[in-house]
Amino acid sequence: MHAPNQISLAAKASGEPEFREIGVGPWAETHPGEPRPDDQTSPNYDARFDTELLNDGDRRNVLDRYRYWTVQAIKDDLDAHGRHDFEVAVENWTHDFNIGSMVRTANAFQSKRVHIVGPHKWNRKGALMTELYQHVEHHPSIAELVECWHHRIAGEIAAERARAAAAAIHIHEYGANASVEGSQSLIPNSFDASNTSNAGGISLVQSAMAELADADNRIKELQSARVIALDIIPGAVPMETYRFPQRCLLLFGAEGPGLSQKALDLADDVVYISQFGSVRSINAGAAAAVAMHAWIAQHATIA
Repeated sequence: MHAPNQISLAAKASGEPEFREIGVGPWAETHPGEPRPDDQTSPNYDARFDTELLNDGDRRNVLDRYRYWTVQAIKDDLDAHGRHDFEVAVENWTHDFNIGSMVRTANAFQSKRVHIVGPHKWNRKGALMTELYQHVEHHPSIAELVECWHHRIAGEIAAERARAAAAAIHIHEYGANASVEGSQSLIPNSFDASNTSNAGGISLVQSAMAELADADNRIKELQSARVIALDIIPGAVPMETYRFPQRCLLLFGAEGPGLSQKALDLADDVVYISQFGSVRSINAGAAAAVAMHAWIAQHATIA
């Protein structure tokens, strides 16, 4: 019989660790005497709250502001606040256990969508139920995914062009109305707020011109959208020097084989993570997290 390891004995005797409590207990314990938010007769009634969670407590892996909320309420709130412009696609040909981790990371960084390519059933263990808060789509092949994604981008461009056209019409109408009324042009030489010769009119035209500029900028972003594969192959560029486009689809493969040849063929760019040790590649779930955070570092607004 082996003698006990001295480090293990000392660790047991240290009294550590003491973990903090995660989540909250039942509503009656955490808010004693306060009306329940699921009571429709209460002035505090809020349809977002889940009765079962209020009864039993909420130990889920969610932000504190979402405590006691239903899954759908959380998902709707994430949509309302606006998801980020990158999408994540994972090939599921080998039923890789890392897929769950990738989905969880996509939730943490608020990816617009998650795409599962291949068999419908995937390993959800590492996702910790975060897929419930995401928009998850399934595709039978990488070719079908990329085709659908390009169609979606084309649709978004069309919508932005319609928005730009509507703004241009409003600008023209405001200017025409000013001419009819015999006042000076409502289209100022400068958009400075100090230009208030016709405050109400200028406010309207400035708003329309801002809308037009925003739509034009969005069209440029969408026209620059790219499919980006993450893999280590000849010709790939290092992530550390790569500028991620605002709108993009990130392709991730399985642990070991990486991305399929079809995925690499359909990608606009192939990017790899620079490594400095002896191992050829890092864990697929970790690589996906690094890639998503690289996009976040370049584009996200940090509160």
